[in-house]
Amino acid sequence: MKTALEQLEYLKRGVMDLVSEKELLFKLERSVKEKRPLRIKLGIDPTAPDVHLGFTVPLRKLKQFQELGHQIIIIIGSYTAMVGDPSGKNATRPQLSYEMVMENAKTYQKKIFMILEQKKTEVVYNGDWFSKFSFSEVIKLASKITVASLLEHDYFDNRYKAGTPIALHEFLYPLMQGWDSVVVKADVELGGIDQRFNVIVGRDLQRESGQEPQVGLFLPILMGPDGKNKMSKSLNNYIAIDEPPKEMFGKLMSIPDILMPSYFELLTGVPLPEIKELEQGIKNGTRHPKEVKKRLGRELVTLYHNEAAALAAEAEFENVFKQKALPADIPEFLIKKEGLKEGKIWIIKLLMDTGSAGNKSEAKRLVEQGAVYLNDTRIEKTDTDPAVKTGDILKAGKRKYFKLKV
Repeated sequence: MKTALEQLEYLKRGVMDLVSEKELLFKLERSVKEKRPLRIKLGIDPTAPDVHLGFTVPLRKLKQFQELGHQIIIIIGSYTAMVGDPSGKNATRPQLSYEMVMENAKTYQKKIFMILEQKKTEVVYNGDWFSKFSFSEVIKLASKITVASLLEHDYFDNRYKAGTPIALHEFLYPLMQGWDSVVVKADVELGGIDQRFNVIVGRDLQRESGQEPQVGLFLPILMGPDGKNKMSKSLNNYIAIDEPPKEMFGKLMSIPDILMPSYFELLTGVPLPEIKELEQGIKNGTRHPKEVKKRLGRELVTLYHNEAAALAAEAEFENVFKQKALPADIPEFLIKKEGLKEGKIWIIKLLMDTGSAGNKSEAKRLVEQGAVYLNDTRIEKTDTDPAVKTGDILKAGKRKYFKLKV
C-alpha cells in the first residue's frame, strides 16, 4: 500500500488547485493509519447522453483514487440537472424534464464504467433526498447563504451587471450541490476549476452540519479540437469516447500542437517525464509534432477500443491523408428519387440528408470553407445543384465520405 505522501504525489497529476493540500494529506494519513478508505464524490448532471473526452478528466482522477483503495461515490443529479448548473453560463439553462434526465443517466452510467470499476463504485441519485424536502426545509437550506456572497462570483455578477436575467432557482444550485456532500459525507469532491464556488459551499454546509469539511480537488477544463473553446457537444467541438476508432484518431490528429501536452497529461497514463521529453523534442526539433500526435491517437484509441483498432486507424489515416486514397469502408447512401430533380440535388440538402451537417447553417459553412467535394470536384457555391449518379463519392470535411446510390 502506498504511503499517504506517495498517494498525494500520485493524485496531484493534472490538478489545478487543492483546497487544501494540507487537509488532503491529513485525510490520507488518517486513512492509511485507520485503514479506512476516503469517500470521494463526483456529481454528474446528465444533461446530454454523450460522454466526451473532456468528461473523462475527472473520471480518470476517480480511477486513480479507486486504484488506491478509496470509495468512489457518483451522485447522479436527477434534481440538480433540472435546475441547471449556472457555473460559467451567461444565460439561464433550459430546464430538463425528470424523464429526460433519467434517460440520459442510463447512457452516462454505461460509459462511466468504461473507466471505473462498477462493483467498487457507489451510485446515488440526489432526487432520493431532494424529492422528500418540504418547503420549510428548502427555506432553511436557502438561509445558509447570502445573495451578496452569490453575487461575488463571476457567473452571477457578470450577468447581473449586464442586465441578463438570473432566475431565482439558479441561486439554489450551489446549495443543492453542497448539500449532496453533507448527505454522502464526502471527504473529497472533484470538479472542474469552474466548480470551485459550488465545492466551497459544500465545505461550509458540512462544517455547519458538524462534519469535517471536504477537500476540493479542481481539474482544468479540457479544450476541444478547435483549440479555442472548451470541449463541448453544443459547440460541436468534442471527441466522444465511443466514436469509431478512425473518427477518434482523425479528430485527435486535427488538434493544434499546443494542446498535446495537456491531452497526454489529462487523458492518458503516459508518465509525466516521458510527456516532458516528447514536448521538449518538439521544441528542439528532434521529434516531429505529427509523430507525437499519432502517438497520442494510438494511446487513446487503444484505451477506448484496443491496440489493433488503434493501429488500423493510424494506417487508415496515413492511407487517406498522406496517400490521398479513399477510405477502405465508405458507407453507402441511397438518394430517394423524390429528392432528385432531373438527376440533380441541392448540395445543402444532400449534406443534411447524409448527416454530414446537422442543419442548413452548418452545411453552408462546410461549402464556404471549401470542405465539400463530389468525386474530385470541389463544390464552391451553396446554391449548387450537382448531377449525381450511382458510384459518386461525396466528401464532407476531413473525414466524412459517402458512396452515393441513386
